[in-house]
Amino acid sequence: MMNCPRRPLRTLLSLLWGATLGACALAAAPASAAPETPATNASAMAPRVLACTTCHGKQGRATQDGYFPRIAGKPEGYLYNQLINFRDGRRSYPQMAYLIEHLTDGYLREIATHFAALEVPHAPPPAPQAAPQVLERGRLLVQQGDAARQLPACVQCHGPAMTGLSPSIPGLLGLPRDYLNSQLGAWQTGQRRAQAPDCMAAIARQLSPEEVSAVSAWLAAQPVPGGGKAAERLAGPMPVRCGGVDGVPVVGAAAR
Repeated sequence: MMNCPRRPLRTLLSLLWGATLGACALAAAPASAAPETPATNASAMAPRVLACTTCHGKQGRATQDGYFPRIAGKPEGYLYNQLINFRDGRRSYPQMAYLIEHLTDGYLREIATHFAALEVPHAPPPAPQAAPQVLERGRLLVQQGDAARQLPACVQCHGPAMTGLSPSIPGLLGLPRDYLNSQLGAWQTGQRRAQAPDCMAAIARQLSPEEVSAVSAWLAAQPVPGGGKAAERLAGPMPVRCGGVDGVPVVGAAAR
């Protein structure tokens, strides 16, 4: 989840406050109430997440030519961790933090669950925005990494199809190039952080500006396979341990 313009902030906060009151009402419902079906639950949640869709698009689907990332269909654990990171200051963007600073873990989990369950089509990728040799450099880093620098390939953690790993690792396809550039830059400068060990910060800091541009250009130009559904397992163990990612094997000494 990411940046939102300042102008509609008061409106967004009002919407989110209304959502919070709705959450309190739900919490007060009798224990004997019949459980909601997924469809009913989605309908109930829709008005409670209007603040999110103002920036992230209808149903959280966003578009390839904008700045805001798609959140529909992202792994639930990943979305939840990012909401927690914004609220607790590991990710720095005042508008997001202001909107969710008083929301409980349980309510943030509800938001994450709602968007993770949405299955909406991905837009086709835009035309490549870099020269062929730049795209090839990006592809090699994504798919092979750089063994000489002990730089892991993106596919080793984000999956061979780059659609992520359920429940906590996001896919990297279907995202705008500007957003990818900004997030890699934020990892490098410490504006974006994660739970320790912060593996992405360590990886991003090994990339040159030219490599960041090449990786983001290649990723943004790829179609999203299989509806973007996250994988259930990786082809092999993760090369490094990452905070917030549990239950996934890690190679060698990195697992200790």
